[in-house]
Amino acid sequence: MRVLLRSLPIIVLGLIIFVPNAFAANSVTRLDGASRYEVAVNVSKQGWSSASTVVVANGKAYADVLSATPLAYKNNAPILLTESSNLTTPTKNRISQLKPSKVIVIGGTISVSNNVVNQIKSLGVSTVERIGGASRYEVAENIAKKLPGTSKAVIANGKAYADSMAIGAYAARNGIPILLTTSSSIPTPTKDAMKSKGTTSTIVVGGEISVSKSVYSQLPSPTRIGGSSRFEVAQNIAKKYYSSAKAAVISNGYTYADALAGSVLAAKQNRPMLFTDAGSLPTPTRKAIGNSDMSTFTVLGGTISVKSNVVSQLKNPIVGKKIFIDAGHGGHDSGAVGNGLYEKNVNLDVAKLVNTKLSNGGALPIMSRSSDVYLTLSERVSKAQSNNADLFVSIHANSAAPSASGTETYYYTTYESANSKRLATEIQNRLYAALNTKNRGVKIGNFHVIRESKMPSSLVELAFMTNLSDATKLKSSTYKEKGAKAIYDGIVAYY
Repeated sequence: MRVLLRSLPIIVLGLIIFVPNAFAANSVTRLDGASRYEVAVNVSKQGWSSASTVVVANGKAYADVLSATPLAYKNNAPILLTESSNLTTPTKNRISQLKPSKVIVIGGTISVSNNVVNQIKSLGVSTVERIGGASRYEVAENIAKKLPGTSKAVIANGKAYADSMAIGAYAARNGIPILLTTSSSIPTPTKDAMKSKGTTSTIVVGGEISVSKSVYSQLPSPTRIGGSSRFEVAQNIAKKYYSSAKAAVISNGYTYADALAGSVLAAKQNRPMLFTDAGSLPTPTRKAIGNSDMSTFTVLGGTISVKSNVVSQLKNPIVGKKIFIDAGHGGHDSGAVGNGLYEKNVNLDVAKLVNTKLSNGGALPIMSRSSDVYLTLSERVSKAQSNNADLFVSIHANSAAPSASGTETYYYTTYESANSKRLATEIQNRLYAALNTKNRGVKIGNFHVIRESKMPSSLVELAFMTNLSDATKLKSSTYKEKGAKAIYDGIVAYY
């Protein structure tokens, strides 16, 4: 940035004693185990110290359990999982600990054999009730018969497991049965269930590939909650029904067993069920977290289902935050020029590194530009506003007489003055130390992008391109990386 240092309306802050922040990490609890059966047991331990009723289902027959969450919640019962022919040891031990008087088995004898039923009875359980059916649609119908009368029903594709799991907690809390359909036609058991329960309105979960327009048009007073992916469907459910939730249950969107057991815990805790990839939080899940400013998470499954990186992202206070990274200048506007450097290129190099770090950290970064193009100052501000950015950080390099050197960070007082100053301070105190440059401090600067941005905002001057020592660092990929990390760490510290 070209500046005349003596003409800037600046206020130089006094000596700042920097004490590193103890980052306020989000709270994450992982419920894992050596198998899906152990995970279900550990989920039950999180929500139930005792239970008069327990629901048992086949840990690999997902379709049978899709509709079971409302029934389990109605009975204040955890969902435990078993193999088809033998009661697994973790489940057997947990039933013995809970000492229920009743166990509800979901599915027919192919899913849960009579041998399993006998093993359950041998644990001293006085009543074992089976809710089965000739198909997943009939199982859902028979579960619905066990629920109190309601005029509503949830309709989901019987083979799109994630959709039912995403809506399970809400349906359970509100006593709404989950009925199943195919993508192209409504099975007879589902029609019969709606007729017998007097269904007058339906919540359709999933897009038109899961539940077609034809099926939708045949349903009573339907409302669709769709999305382009299972992650987006779960996000939209959270947006519609859990807009003020500060906590969520997180499960792998492709390994269903953990979510089956976890859905009733989510209902008990009144939390949405959100989905993740194994290695990183997908964008829709980040949006759901950011939109509600969530900070407490229960992760279902071990490190194969949900890797440690996802937990690290959830713990990071920037998770789900929309952070606008503005690479100053661009296109025909080269910015400052000095010692063989063009400012626009330096700015963009560092901005890209910051963007990557923010994305890896779980945030939702937005770049003003990702290539050598020109944007007006107003366009940059407008882009941040239209994306509902939470923070605005503009990256520049300085220019003046060759003797001038060092790092400085600016804020302005029009909007979010105190928070902007705090953001600038967190960045500045890390940036000059990382670059090993002169600390020129945090200052008020009447620059358009931070003056007009309504969110907390700061403008970084990395170093002076016109100073040989500073310019040497700005040419160095090592120092660009150090500078980007300092900006990233400052943003994390701000939160």
